[in-house]
Amino acid sequence: MAKLRTVHRCTECGASHPKWAGRCPSCSAWNSLVEEVEETRAASTLASIAGAAPAVPITEVDATDGTPVATGIGELDRVLGGGLVPGSVTVLGGEPGIGKSTLLLDVAARRASLGASVLYVTGEESPAQVRGRAERLGALRPNLYLQAETVLPGVLATIESLRPELVVVDSIQTMSDPDIGSAPGSVVQVRECAHRLVREAKERGTTVVLVGHVTKEGGLAGPRLLEHVVDTVLSFEGERHHALRLLRAVKHRFGATTELGLFEMLEDGLAAVADPSGLFLADRRKGVPGSAVVPLVEGQRPLLVEVQALVAKSDLPNPRRSAQGLDHARLGMLLAVLAQRVGFNAGGGDVYVSTVGGVRLGEHGADLAVCLALVSAITRRPVPDDLVACGEVGLGGELRQASQIQRRLAEAARLGFTRAIVPMSAPNGVPGISVLRAAGLSDALGLADLLSTDRFD
Repeated sequence: MAKLRTVHRCTECGASHPKWAGRCPSCSAWNSLVEEVEETRAASTLASIAGAAPAVPITEVDATDGTPVATGIGELDRVLGGGLVPGSVTVLGGEPGIGKSTLLLDVAARRASLGASVLYVTGEESPAQVRGRAERLGALRPNLYLQAETVLPGVLATIESLRPELVVVDSIQTMSDPDIGSAPGSVVQVRECAHRLVREAKERGTTVVLVGHVTKEGGLAGPRLLEHVVDTVLSFEGERHHALRLLRAVKHRFGATTELGLFEMLEDGLAAVADPSGLFLADRRKGVPGSAVVPLVEGQRPLLVEVQALVAKSDLPNPRRSAQGLDHARLGMLLAVLAQRVGFNAGGGDVYVSTVGGVRLGEHGADLAVCLALVSAITRRPVPDDLVACGEVGLGGELRQASQIQRRLAEAARLGFTRAIVPMSAPNGVPGISVLRAAGLSDALGLADLLSTDRFD
């Protein structure tokens, strides 16, 4: 017989506690415990044993069951490593209005156009709104089924009768199970509904894609357990008022998480960006202090990204340190190295560093370009327009090489750059670009013509 009890559950990690506290004892998050009514049932051991899957020799497992099926969208397939795997569960997270529903409706229509049966469950929009978007995208297909439902048993019944190859649930936070005494979107509802959908996907071999909301910090809303039970977690990023969208895999059980997908939001939907480097540098102003270009490698794709820095006078006791696209702790380390090893100190001013296009500098090979941009902002001397820089900066001011230097330099040469500052240990360059080798930061600043007696005052 079912019993009800009141617990306080953390919205960040999903841990339950008998009493409320200002700070979660499990994950140390503040003000994250919410009161919920939890229903407990006695487990049926015999039923569990009867429904258990039989064990089979590993040599008899069909390896083709994990073969991905292409979605038809090149940038999405790039991030997924070829496509969606049958029987897998994927969560697509992103801010409201970023284009999650647009992307998944396009995926659903492309799969339906190949003859697959597809179910699109909408819990946030009306069927008329979804149809209107489908008309704009040219995504009207006879075997693309639309269901406006927020009750999970209704969705499961439709899956049972329709037996679709692909199911899209928009969104998991709107789903609820009447047997659970909690409001839709609560930790318990999100967790249990996700578990039920994962079980359906594994038993039927149906591909399931869930839309997930994000918190104000940019993380996936709901308990952390949600990320653990699904196979893939995708992050869709970008500014709502900017056309560029970035797609990354935060977790992917079937491939790497280093690839980056780039889209541009147009009137008729999302379009792949053919030349990302050209797009990132399209509006770059030459001859402006505080700007440097770094060649990156995202997965198998080389990218050229502009790093901008600004150092301004501050009247605050503790000057601001703002980093967008760069780890805040990494920025602090680079500022300390510049002050102690090279003598460029911005301690009395506000420091702002950002990347153009919202690209994150996740690799340390961008350290040198960040330092050049900072020194350029301090001295008010521009970095030469034909120069790119790539290298990791150590605590002693030494430079270390980044991976795949030749691919990076080839991309820089394609876009018209003629010189590149790299560490001494870097391999030979490529045709069309001159390699300038530097052992440390001081050498690199000299090669960039930034060793000036001027300092920020």
